[in-house]
Amino acid sequence: MSPTEPPNSTNIPDDGDLQLAPNGQLRHLLTMRGLDREQITELLDRSQTFVSEPGQAAVRSRALQGKTVANLFFEPSTRTRASFDLAAKRLGADVLNLDVNTSSRKKGESILDMIYTLEAMQVDAFVVRDAGSGIPGYIARHTNDNVSILNAGESDISHPTQALLDMLTIRQNKGRIEGLKVAIVGDIAHSRVARSASEALVTLGVGELRLVSPPDLAAEPGTVPDQARILYNLEEGLQDADVVMALRIQRERIGNLDGILGIDEYFATYGISHERMKLAAPDAIVMHPGPMNRGIEIESTLADSASSVITKQVRNGVAVRMAILSTVINTVDTR
Repeated sequence: MSPTEPPNSTNIPDDGDLQLAPNGQLRHLLTMRGLDREQITELLDRSQTFVSEPGQAAVRSRALQGKTVANLFFEPSTRTRASFDLAAKRLGADVLNLDVNTSSRKKGESILDMIYTLEAMQVDAFVVRDAGSGIPGYIARHTNDNVSILNAGESDISHPTQALLDMLTIRQNKGRIEGLKVAIVGDIAHSRVARSASEALVTLGVGELRLVSPPDLAAEPGTVPDQARILYNLEEGLQDADVVMALRIQRERIGNLDGILGIDEYFATYGISHERMKLAAPDAIVMHPGPMNRGIEIESTLADSASSVITKQVRNGVAVRMAILSTVINTVDTR
């Protein structure tokens, strides 16, 4: 692949072998694939050290003082962008935020020319969200050895930091992931969250992983771990589940909406509600990666209930991204 030829749907390489520096430490975070249980657990343990409870002062550090982090978001984002921004600042880094409307990429500049320009300004880490597949890995293959790339959301392929914050949230509330029954409900086919979470859950020893969706929104073969059960019946998917994660329909990624359930029909068939949660384990938790469509994929009062950990997911997002930034930049410094 030449530096001027970004990947497309037919030439996306596996990025799992690209993430580690020669010393075996994490240099980039591009995907959950290729990370073993020990590596994920170490990241979760490090993330926990950056967690502060509501009402407490946010955890701060000077670990990245003198470093520069560039957030390159070429797709809309609220939670991920804000949490990476806060994470870098709370570690003492200088932060540069760019989006497609304020960059020369809109004028036709190639993604690599933009990266090379910012490298010349001594940026140490790039946080990249892009609607195209393979872009974070493509950048990582063409950056200098002293630069790290973090995937902040890649098409419908991967969202590793979301997976990590979800794992941290589950572990905080359940004490473990091993042996749990987890149901992920919604648009599995177009969800990078579902893919990355599934990969992390299987690596961490989940007891049963259920991916529940309408048939038209089910996972394609090979896009999720073989251990996952593909289900179309919500009641079956929720039975005795310890963790229930609702997903929104990714209408922006669906080319043809024919056959997709309407709002009322979707909620009636696949919406997570108080009544349906009675099928789950009595102490089951409810999750959602956001943004939520209340009354469509999740009942509004359930999202705000005692069983919901949605706000905790958001809070954990900052801690996880602090852990990742401090890990990869330290790896570059000491490799």
